[in-house]
Amino acid sequence: MNNRAGSFLWNLRQFSTLVPTSRTMRLCPLGFSRPKIAYSNWNPRNLLLSDFGNGVQSSIRYLFQDALIFKSGDNFQTKGIGTETVLTVDRLLCPRRLSFDSKHSLDPDDGLKKITVHHKASNEDVLSKETKPTPVNYKELSQECSSLSDVLDTFSEGPTFPSSNYFSAMWIIAKRMSDDQKRVEKQLMFNHPAFDQLCEQMMRESKIMHYDHLLFSLHAIVKLGIPQNTLLVQTLLRVVQERINECDEKCLSVLSTLLEAMEPCKNVDVIRAGLRILADQRVWKIERVFTLQAVIRCVGKDAPIALKRKLEMKALRELDRFSDLNSQYMFEALAAMNYRSITLLDECSKMVIGNIHGCPFKVLISILQSCRDLRYRNLDLFKGIADYVATTIDIWKLKQVLFLLILFENLGFRHTDLMDLFMKKVIADPASLNMKSIICILHVYSSLNHVYRCQTSEFQEVMASSLTGYLHHISSENLLNAVCSFCLMNHFPMALINPLLQKDVINELLISGDERNAQKLRILAACLKLDISCHVAEDLDLPPLLSSALYPNVKVADALSSLLGEGYFSKHIQLPHNYHIDFEVRMDINRSQVLPFSDVVTSAADIQRVAVLCVPRSTYCLDLAHPRGFLAMRLRHLKVMGFHVILVHNWEVERLEMKDVVTYLKTKLYSTEAFLPADVTLQSTC
Repeated sequence: MNNRAGSFLWNLRQFSTLVPTSRTMRLCPLGFSRPKIAYSNWNPRNLLLSDFGNGVQSSIRYLFQDALIFKSGDNFQTKGIGTETVLTVDRLLCPRRLSFDSKHSLDPDDGLKKITVHHKASNEDVLSKETKPTPVNYKELSQECSSLSDVLDTFSEGPTFPSSNYFSAMWIIAKRMSDDQKRVEKQLMFNHPAFDQLCEQMMRESKIMHYDHLLFSLHAIVKLGIPQNTLLVQTLLRVVQERINECDEKCLSVLSTLLEAMEPCKNVDVIRAGLRILADQRVWKIERVFTLQAVIRCVGKDAPIALKRKLEMKALRELDRFSDLNSQYMFEALAAMNYRSITLLDECSKMVIGNIHGCPFKVLISILQSCRDLRYRNLDLFKGIADYVATTIDIWKLKQVLFLLILFENLGFRHTDLMDLFMKKVIADPASLNMKSIICILHVYSSLNHVYRCQTSEFQEVMASSLTGYLHHISSENLLNAVCSFCLMNHFPMALINPLLQKDVINELLISGDERNAQKLRILAACLKLDISCHVAEDLDLPPLLSSALYPNVKVADALSSLLGEGYFSKHIQLPHNYHIDFEVRMDINRSQVLPFSDVVTSAADIQRVAVLCVPRSTYCLDLAHPRGFLAMRLRHLKVMGFHVILVHNWEVERLEMKDVVTYLKTKLYSTEAFLPADVTLQSTC
């Protein structure tokens, strides 16, 4: 007998040592155990799956190179087998020790192909043709079987290598089922007598099956709902970890998808760290864009910045090969890695805009969510998506459009045409909205300060009437949120406000200690007093506003000192109703002359109080031309208190020279009749 045949038979004898002694077994040609008679009392299911009904503290199993060790601290319980049991797995099971011909291949679509082994004729005495297993194709099996139990029945009739095909077939079948049917089928799968044997055989084969089969089977096992903390899953994770150097590009893609589907644990974290090392070494050799995106999604937010930049450079090199799907999924991939690549996002945005028609709704939502997570603001992209939805609004459900508007509000983007069309649909069919939808709509429209001149009043009345029908079901906090939204829109439905002003309701809102509730109640009190002169709000016993350190815009303060001189303006003015202004300037009624604060004011009609507010970019919508809800309410109330308001944009002042800031403030303070504005770059929103 030559050396190769001798090595094969030696490994064959090593496989036989894995067979439990409590069964009568027959060896198949590849050395896998095949049951011949009935099971004994030893139940391998007790070894594989945890007993969920028992609260006894159990242990996590880790598969090391030589043994399965049962370690305390896991969520397992075993019956009929002690926790000191050790199932020895010899290192020589590694496929490198098997003397197979290097030309053999395992294809996941065709099952186990022929394995060419060069024997002498005398080997037929040891391995007869009758004992050779028949390969199973998981695609054919998934078509022939209609349930998970059917697959297990097929397995019990004659187990064949590799076991991964049975799990893959069951996952394909499960994907075709409804949620309820899937739940029932999974329970039947766990109770099937052959399921334990399949899991046991899967663990035994894990070290010798091809790496892509191992990854496909583990992915199917996770998707089938087998708990991640079971011995089966942890064993396969450990083998995946040991053999990670066998990853080719296809396996790299499958492994990335697998890790995304799994919860963090010690073995998963180790594999993810190994994947990062592989990605760093092989990133320039990746040929498929989808594989690259899968790796980008999988490396995680805490990956080294050097690896993130390397993946970014690889993606930029492949831009000319990006398909429409690649450009759409790039947003989600970068968000998963928490890496904002402006160049890459800009290029992908152009592709998305150019191929927006027919884009699935879920993809649009994913793109906007990723832009929000990455803090990426692209007006052209948002406008392209909003234009497409507005054009095809009849094919979308109201809830879908509302979900889109909520994301736009998070991004600070206001699309007037889409919001007007949605308002019309809400007015035409308010009965289609539930309480939660009404509160969300009010929040979006009040936050973006959207006013539709033709139908705003009708829209507000419809929303108030619809919400009044839920008064007996709505919580105090939701009612406060809705009323606060109405206040921002300068609308005051007393049918909703009066129940909110009850002392027991206010105490309920304040007892939680949530400062946001207190702030919304202060907004309500200020609106009732200043907008409709309602004195009921004066009786509200609200906690005082928490004092915070105020940092004035130093550049604006210096410019006012240079323009007006000391004593002609005041800083940090605290006003009634918890309002604060950065600077106050007193001028004559025609705003042609600045008055010093030391002069005695004989009559309020003789002066014009000017409030200078330094506002950040976030107080405006994304186009920087439309103030958002809270700023609009603040301007309205300051005007009621007799102020002429000047808005100074912080982000624009910071990039100007001091002389330009002085010129800008001068044109803002003085009326057009008293001063001819100079040619400056800033524009007023007042």
